[in-house]
Amino acid sequence: MAEQAEIVIVGGGAVGCGVAYSLAQAGKCDILLLEKEPSLAAVTTAQAAGLVGQVRSSVDRVRLAMWSVKTFSELQQDEEANPNWRQVGSLRIAESDVRVEEFKRLKATCDEASLEVALIDAAEAARLWPGMTFGAAKAILWCPSDGYLQPADLAMAYYHHARAMGVRFRTNTPVTGIDFENGRVAGVRTAEGTIACETVINAAGAHGWHIARLAGLELPIVPVRHEYFITVPGDGIAPEHPCFRVPDSTLYGRPDINAFLLGGWEPEALSCDPRDYALEGAPPPIEEDWPVLSNFAELMAPFFPPVGKLGVRHVFSGWPTFTPDGRFIVGESGAVPGFVCAVGCNAHGVSGSAGIGQHVVEAMLEAKPSDYVASLSPDRFTETSWDWAEARRKAQAVYETYYAVGH
Repeated sequence: MAEQAEIVIVGGGAVGCGVAYSLAQAGKCDILLLEKEPSLAAVTTAQAAGLVGQVRSSVDRVRLAMWSVKTFSELQQDEEANPNWRQVGSLRIAESDVRVEEFKRLKATCDEASLEVALIDAAEAARLWPGMTFGAAKAILWCPSDGYLQPADLAMAYYHHARAMGVRFRTNTPVTGIDFENGRVAGVRTAEGTIACETVINAAGAHGWHIARLAGLELPIVPVRHEYFITVPGDGIAPEHPCFRVPDSTLYGRPDINAFLLGGWEPEALSCDPRDYALEGAPPPIEEDWPVLSNFAELMAPFFPPVGKLGVRHVFSGWPTFTPDGRFIVGESGAVPGFVCAVGCNAHGVSGSAGIGQHVVEAMLEAKPSDYVASLSPDRFTETSWDWAEARRKAQAVYETYYAVGH
């Protein structure tokens, strides 16, 4: 066990590894990342679907996603350790007139951010994915630089490159406490000893609330259940086909080799209270919710009729964390100097990991971060009053309205 490091990162998922990689690229290499599980990317990251989309409702969010795509494309050039990034593009399908108008606004936002997108017709969409039918589509927004990757491969690519720059990693190392000196962070306690440090970065996912509590902070980081499934192999599916999103039906999906991955956002979400499980424990186990999963298949059938006939090979579920205002919690606490957050990722932890890492770099190292990055500060929750019942309700609503117009 290393006895000291300038920066200790708590959490070895895509976000923690992405933050380590981003900081190392910025010249901060005296970093030790701690993960309590036996391996990296073992919890929330392992359950992610791996879609990477850049179309967002604000220029700042589009640019965050564009930074991630740029990073994934660079990492893919390494034959030894890459995220298995497939830049196949994405189709966003409108089923209503209201959604058509939203697509026009989204295109204008993407144009402002210099992200290439185009409104295409059904014939062009069918050329991109011949096995799909687009008769029910009122508009289709095409982004050629979107794609998908393998979340665990992404975490390992970050690990490989960060380690080459001097970052150290320790698995099987739960954090049990944080030490302070003169009001600021001075060290991290583990079962194997204390590590002296100047900065602790909380990237602990569903344990983000617990790590914040060790620093004396109460943050509304709410785990919300999410599920998707992968079918058995079928005809009309190929790995080079694009990702897709059907926001009116709250659906998303992509190829998985020659199988079909399909997920969605539930209109009545289930969340858990992080205060109900311990730091050394885990969120509640999740049972497969077949009515929800079957509904995803029924909603998708007009666009891909075989989905209802293909058997389900595997169901994935997890507890990604959400915040009451739908924004990340990123940056140093004004109340606890040296304690930095990279949590509450609102289901963008994998796809946005490189951008979140860059936000952490900006928040920590730049004298005047952008207004957007400044708005992500944990201080917005520690300097205002809120209660858990309302925070949990609002966080669930962020999940439930994930594809709502203007979200």
